[in-house]
Amino acid sequence: MKITDTSGQDVVIAPKSNKTVWLKGGVVAIVVIALTGAIAPSYSDWANSDTSISRERLRLAKVTRGDFVRDLSVQGRVVAAVSPKLYSPAQGTITFQVDAGDSVTQNQVLASIDSPELTNELQQEEATLQRLQIELDRKKIQAKQQALNNQKSIDQALVALTAADREKRRADKAIKSNSISAIDFEKAQDELENARLEHKHAVEDAQLAIESFEFELKTNQLQVDRQALLVADLQRKVQQLTVRSPVSGIVGNLAVEQKNQVAQNQAILSVVDLSEFEVELQIPESYADDLAIGMDAEIQFNGEAHSAVLVTISPEIQNNQVTGRVRFANSSELGLRQNQRLTTRILMENKADVLMVQRGQFLESAGGKVAYVVQDNRAVRTAINTGARSLGSVEILTGLNIGDEIIISSTEAFAGAETVLLTQ
Repeated sequence: MKITDTSGQDVVIAPKSNKTVWLKGGVVAIVVIALTGAIAPSYSDWANSDTSISRERLRLAKVTRGDFVRDLSVQGRVVAAVSPKLYSPAQGTITFQVDAGDSVTQNQVLASIDSPELTNELQQEEATLQRLQIELDRKKIQAKQQALNNQKSIDQALVALTAADREKRRADKAIKSNSISAIDFEKAQDELENARLEHKHAVEDAQLAIESFEFELKTNQLQVDRQALLVADLQRKVQQLTVRSPVSGIVGNLAVEQKNQVAQNQAILSVVDLSEFEVELQIPESYADDLAIGMDAEIQFNGEAHSAVLVTISPEIQNNQVTGRVRFANSSELGLRQNQRLTTRILMENKADVLMVQRGQFLESAGGKVAYVVQDNRAVRTAINTGARSLGSVEILTGLNIGDEIIISSTEAFAGAETVLLTQ
């Protein structure tokens, strides 16, 4: 029996050529070299970096040069520029002539207050004024009578003086001819001197009496004037019992009910002037020192910007905010409503030809002292100095050049690394 061998399964293999071996080795070498050249820069960046982060997680911006506008944008509430609140001038019963929401014109009667106490006080003071006026008129008549009496005394003294002078001249002639005695002559001299003194005193008494009556009349006149002022003030208060609108507009809420009793100086209603509006703003206190009355502002309404001016700034800080108001001239033409919310932009500063970059969280991360400048696949920590800040931009003083690209998102994750690798 013949045993079959495995010669039928054998396959003759041709010997390998040295050329084929070298060709495959060369291809492998080229691939290795190419991969090494591609990986080497990335490996170098990774080796020279302190940390790495994906570029997609970052926000980048380039440093530019242009006009820098420092502004502040806040939400505001529309309020009437003029919205007077009216108060009761006296205690009494109120009767309203209008309802809340009614349109009114200036000086239109809004309400009336019945105050018997004030009306009675006015009548009493008017009677006192009449009494003082009568007393003043009586004093004037007495002054005229006294003036006549004084003039009468002066005239009588003048007549006596004339007679004494005549007797003195007769005595002078008689003494020369020894027709009278020396005693009679001296008597004539005494009578003349006495007549002169009586005339002099009569004139002085009349002048003093005139001054005295003038003083009394002036005193009485002052009393009359004072009482007249008191009556005028009461008349004004009585007239104010008829409450009139100080402006044209609409009636606000009524503070009391119809026919109710009101106290003096109690609020009764308000009137809203719809011809002029202002926007009341709540501004963060960090901006309070940078604001000034008269600054330009812009108010966004229906997709349009309207010019305005900052007119008031509260000196008091409440809840870390200050209250301000801006006013724009054409508010009556816009159809605004009370308490409507509007966005307001206050223009605090305008600088020309300034190096600046888009504002981002990197300012809070390093206090505006550090920025990471992007160089290829790396971000290098760079010291900078910043200046004024607006809502959208920040001024760069030193450390960066125009065209530099920096990371403007938060850099807290870098933990102060000098170099950061930016991966894809």
